[in-house]
Amino acid sequence: MDIILGAGFFAWIGAVLYPIGKYLVPPKVAEMSVNSVEAGGISEFPPSSSKIVRFGRRPVIVFRQQNGDFHALSATCTHLDCTVQYKSDTEQIWCACHNGLYDIEGKNISGPPPKPLMQYQVVLQNDKVIVTREEMT
Repeated sequence: MDIILGAGFFAWIGAVLYPIGKYLVPPKVAEMSVNSVEAGGISEFPPSSSKIVRFGRRPVIVFRQQNGDFHALSATCTHLDCTVQYKSDTEQIWCACHNGLYDIEGKNISGPPPKPLMQYQVVLQNDKVIVTREEMT
């Protein structure tokens, strides 16, 4: 009788601890192997405009300056992972969460962001805007 009660107790402990363990140790998610993504046509980016595109599992902000130059940066603020925006009037990247500012190269210039944004290369090919994985910084 003691053996049956002991086995039942250990089975109950396992039934309680297993889901807790699975919750605390999430499964590994494979990173999508993406080397480039098409952000759209050049005509979709008038001067002083921006667009956020998915680069695998990461958001990337693609923007065109008033002078026509294209840039692509990680769209996730380095402070608390908020999504950043392109401010066309000042040509800066702005995080609305805590008023963090980055320049067009992704360098943090004010507010709480501790690190610069990751840069991506933009290639203009056949009237398309293509963002490539080749990170420049």
